[in-house]
Amino acid sequence: MRNLDSLEAVEYLAIGHAAHDLTANGARLGGTVAYSALTARALGMKAGIVTAVGKETPLNALDGIPITSIESPHSTTFENIYTDAGRAQYLRAQAARVDLDTVPPLWRNASIIHLAPIANEIDSSLPNDFSPALLGVTPQGWMRHWDSSGRVSRSEWSDSESVLHKANAVVISREDVNGDHELIEQMAHQTRMLVVTEGAEGCVLHWNGDRRRFRAPDVNEVDATGAGDVFATAFFIRLLRTRDPWEAARFATLIASISVTRVGLGGIPTQAEIESCLMEVLRTR
Repeated sequence: MRNLDSLEAVEYLAIGHAAHDLTANGARLGGTVAYSALTARALGMKAGIVTAVGKETPLNALDGIPITSIESPHSTTFENIYTDAGRAQYLRAQAARVDLDTVPPLWRNASIIHLAPIANEIDSSLPNDFSPALLGVTPQGWMRHWDSSGRVSRSEWSDSESVLHKANAVVISREDVNGDHELIEQMAHQTRMLVVTEGAEGCVLHWNGDRRRFRAPDVNEVDATGAGDVFATAFFIRLLRTRDPWEAARFATLIASISVTRVGLGGIPTQAEIESCLMEVLRTR
């Protein structure tokens, strides 16, 4: 683990496993924390990561972002296999758990703390000495399990009520819940703000008893990997800055639609793209 005395304060803290993603073109860095930290930095926030990762996964793409990494014999490794019946996802290796007690004290009052599990690697209960202005949650990693072959499928999120109650905003995909409308409604009633992303269809925001859809623009999709993470980060940051969930959802939808036009971490928005999205949001208020 990195020397905690050398760490500076961060504004956006992402906690969870970085991933070693196996693709047809070779292995590449993935995981919510990677996409989120890079997006947060692009949006002008000082980002930090607490993770566990093996030596086989280079973190060069995250240069300049402070990382506290727990030693692990392997990285969490995913492989997606595409067949005529659709996508099958496999967990090929799992990194060490991330104990929230290892989060540097200086980082526990970051403006935004983003709980970002991808393989049930962190507890869903935030310790009492964590005091973010905004607690954002992408619970995907608590909503999946895998069989003896590593085949990943949806599972019930046990002990969900405590984190749903504490979170300021929760972002899931419709795929995370297999399109279960009743479960979505249940979660929406248990948390302050729930956003359900729907890929090319955009998202649906549940807030204060209201429900509103935000359509995504038509784009040439190249790679949707990480788009939900980019969306969540943009949503959390814009929500903190404006306190306007509707505007945050519009902005995040536009940013995420840009991310799918490039491969992998190349989809992190540029400054020009961010400014263009902000102008579009302000224009359509």
